Formats: sequence, structure tokens, C-alpha cells
Amino acid sequence: MDEKRSGVSLKAPAPPGVPLHLPGRGSFPAVDDHLVVPEVTRDEIIAGRRVVAHPALPPHANQQTELGYVVRGKVASGYLTPSDLLTRVGEKSDFASDVCVYRNGIDPATGERFLEEIAFEVISTQTERDVTEKAVEMSRRGVRRIFGIWVKGRRRVCEWSAGSWRQLDAESHIEDRCLATPLKVAALLDAAEADNAVAEGLIAKGNPTILQFGAAAEARGEARGEARGIAESILGVLEERGVAVSPAQREEILGCADIDRSKRRLRRAAQATSADEVTAVA
Repeated sequence: MDEKRSGVSLKAPAPPGVPLHLPGRGSFPAVDDHLVVPEVTRDEIIAGRRVVAHPALPPHANQQTELGYVVRGKVASGYLTPSDLLTRVGEKSDFASDVCVYRNGIDPATGERFLEEIAFEVISTQTERDVTEKAVEMSRRGVRRIFGIWVKGRRRVCEWSAGSWRQLDAESHIEDRCLATPLKVAALLDAAEADNAVAEGLIAKGNPTILQFGAAAEARGEARGEARGIAESILGVLEERGVAVSPAQREEILGCADIDRSKRRLRRAAQATSADEVTAVA
């Protein structure tokens, strides 16, 4: 189906200025109808030009791993996040993005896998010409959103928009239907931010292990709060009864995390003639 025909509703969400597409539609070759041999050759073809996709070195290799990690953590249910997925994006283009996101399953319109909806390119030694031509070809094919991550010199993240690269503020967020929660741009550049983003994504997706840890931490917090409250009651009773408490004894009473012991100490505080009698309670 030609996405330019009248009467077609294009509802794919995207920020202002980003072209809207129906992924995988139009008079294009099948996404897996390759011009090069997958997993045998390192060749890619960009707009008719044969390019060798060399193995990566730092910082590209490091960044690609971090990129896959954070995108996988953020991706919504029903989507896949492969690395180096070779895609026939045009008659004369057959290449892979570093990391992409596409819907799991079979596209009923083509009988093949779905086209990528989001693509990420790490730019280190790759030429500006190559990455720009890739963006043009992917956008024409129907990839909804394309991001470039520059890792040499001035590190930055840009999104392909209206025929050019638009730099994104590190504190801004990428919102998309493919993501479980908005992705902070800084998470694509900083390891600590990436960890935070992955944790947010796993919580939003209801990961049982993460939720279990969260519930346990909440329970520990509640227990600490209850123990602290009882300890303060002990000190209040001793003060009311005129029993002197040294700084060390105060610290020991407040630092007790055993709720049952603190309850026993509270009962003892009502009769004790010295703070030693209270802290001696096991």
C-alpha cells in the first residue's frame, strides 16, 4: 500500500517535524531480500555504494553494547531490539543499523517480519555521508524514527528530522509507543543514567524480580521506621521519669533494628531506675 495515497490515516506518534510513516509499506523490496550475503560478507550497500562494515573498536564497540542494554531495558512488550539487523531498505540499499526496535511477529501486509520502527546509529569513524544517506534511505522506507549517537569529540545525540540531524538536549526524553517509559537522552551517553533508565523500564514492565526487591526494601523501610518510633518512645519514657541517658546509650537505643527487643526495652523503661537496665535487655 502506498502511504502517499489519499484516505490513508497516518497516526504513528512522532515529535514535531518528524515524518510520519507506515512501516514497511510501498513499492519496496522485501526487508529480507538482500543484495549482500548475511553473516558471510561484511559488505553493506548504501544508495548503490558498496561499503565494508568493519569490526568496531572503542569507543564505538563500547557504546553499541551500552545502547543495546538501555534500549532492551526500555522497550515495550511485543517489540524486539536486535543489533546489526540487516535490512533491505531500498532497491539499492541493504545495510544494518547498530540497534533497532521492531514489532515481534509477522506483518500481515507483507507476510514477513515487521520493518524497524526506531533505528540507532553509533557514529565514531563512520563518515557523515554514510550515516546521513542511511537516515535518508531508512526514512524513505518507513522507519519512523532514526537517532545518531556521536561518540568522538563532542558527544551528542541527534534525531533525523525533516532532512537533517537535530541535536537533542541531554535532559530531554524520547517518548514513543515502542518504549515502556520515556527514555532520557542522557541515558544514551552515560552509564549511570543508562542503569537508571533500565531500572525504570523494568519496573514499568512489572519485572517480578525488580518488584520483589522493591517490596522487600519497602518492608525493611517500614520496619526501620517502626523500630525508630519505639526507640524514641523508650527515650521519652526515661526522660519523663527523670532517668539519665548518656549519648552512647541514646545511640544504642536508637540504633536497635530489632522491633521485639525494642518493645521489651520499652516495657522495661517504665520501671527501670537506670538506662543500663534498659540497654541490658536482650
